[in-house]
Amino acid sequence: MAIDRVISADNGGDKEEQFNNVLRPKRMAEVVGQRNVMEKLSIAIAAARKRGEPLEHILFYGPPGLGKTTLANVIANEMNAAIRVTSGPALTKQGDVMGLLSNISAGDILFIDEVHRLSAPVEEFIYPAMEEFKVDFTVDSGLHAKTINFPLKRFTLIGATTRAGLLTAPLRSRFGMLYHLEFYNREELTLILKRSARVLELSCQDGTLERIASRSRGTPRIANRLLKRVRDYAQVKGSGKLTSQIVESSLKMERIDELGLDDLDRAFLKALIQVYDGGPAGIEALAATLGEERDTLEDVVEPYLLQVGFVRRTRRGREITRAACDHLGLKMPQQKHTDSSSGPELFEEQQ
Repeated sequence: MAIDRVISADNGGDKEEQFNNVLRPKRMAEVVGQRNVMEKLSIAIAAARKRGEPLEHILFYGPPGLGKTTLANVIANEMNAAIRVTSGPALTKQGDVMGLLSNISAGDILFIDEVHRLSAPVEEFIYPAMEEFKVDFTVDSGLHAKTINFPLKRFTLIGATTRAGLLTAPLRSRFGMLYHLEFYNREELTLILKRSARVLELSCQDGTLERIASRSRGTPRIANRLLKRVRDYAQVKGSGKLTSQIVESSLKMERIDELGLDDLDRAFLKALIQVYDGGPAGIEALAATLGEERDTLEDVVEPYLLQVGFVRRTRRGREITRAACDHLGLKMPQQKHTDSSSGPELFEEQQ
């Protein structure tokens, strides 16, 4: 059920990535939002160019869809450097990394998405590459094995992760700059959509892009995906121009409400209200009730519900809030107040 969610911030595959590449900003001046991060990056890039040196290694972390890959490409363009893109799961052995590092020129950028998923041998292999710009590469095995010290050109490694807590301390400490990307507000998302509409040569009625922005869950990737769906609907059901009626009809067909909640979000909230009397309820119990994986609820559903204040996470589990009940038009259940010294309940949340 969650795999096909329109409002999922996860990457939608190669076709969506090609669509997003067209819409991505290429220069710092085109980037919207993340003001604090952009200000620091601008200073770091200007200083590095003055000295004629590569940037320090950079780590971007935060929820998916906020522009970590986009910023890596923007940095490469601002530094007039080539960028090589890979991901943590794709680097399974030392030879995979060696193939990338041996072809890097001075000042180039190596971008590793999902850097928290690097295997331990690969992670340890790149430590000296990040610190001393050299690696010890083992050739052959057994009695014929020998280690070659391979010097590297000075490069910048940019890592991106949605799970910063899973990074090992030694890897995290080797990044000189760590930047947390935050959710975007409605005004910033509207500016992003206006730029995307210009690129797509899409005609829009006043106020239509604001409607899409308010349903985009603070995430540019979702905003652009919704814009694409609404554009398709406008071309089939209308004249191709985005009007208020077209936008509302399109999003209603996708079953996305005015706050960006879809069927799975509402099912999560209703289960908490109707089955567990508002909570507290453990995540395993909710997953079993909804027939979903625990990871799906924790990584895909909960973050936004916590952000908008519809769910509370407590020591004993998840609890509903009055705001969620008001949004769904349901009565606030009488929640149980349990003594913290009492024994564990079934499905108690494990922290």
